[in-house]
Amino acid sequence: MSNYPELAIHDDDDSRPLHGNRRRRLTQIVVLLCVLGLVLPTILTTVSVSAATADRACQVTVAAYVPDAGGSRAGFELFGEGGPGWQCYSLNQSGAERHLAPLGLMPGVPSGIVRGQQS
Repeated sequence: MSNYPELAIHDDDDSRPLHGNRRRRLTQIVVLLCVLGLVLPTILTTVSVSAATADRACQVTVAAYVPDAGGSRAGFELFGEGGPGWQCYSLNQSGAERHLAPLGLMPGVPSGIVRGQQS
């Protein structure tokens, strides 16, 4: 027997978990909130920049193809006419829209527009 009872091996203490279920659940929730706090701003920034880029690319596309259009609209569609991604629509004076071009998953001006045609 040792002079130090703290160092003695107690087999009956090893059978139960180190922490209770309540503490484990709280730890999981805190970790999940921390991960969301790191990832969510990146996702929101990416969506915001993509929407602004798609809107501007659609304005340029409408100006090049339909100069007398009443406006433009860019929207993300999974099942759009040009496949999944951002789609560009021109609006006439009454508000009816016509599909002009797909802008892609990462929006940009379609390659068919020559730089000199933009206004």
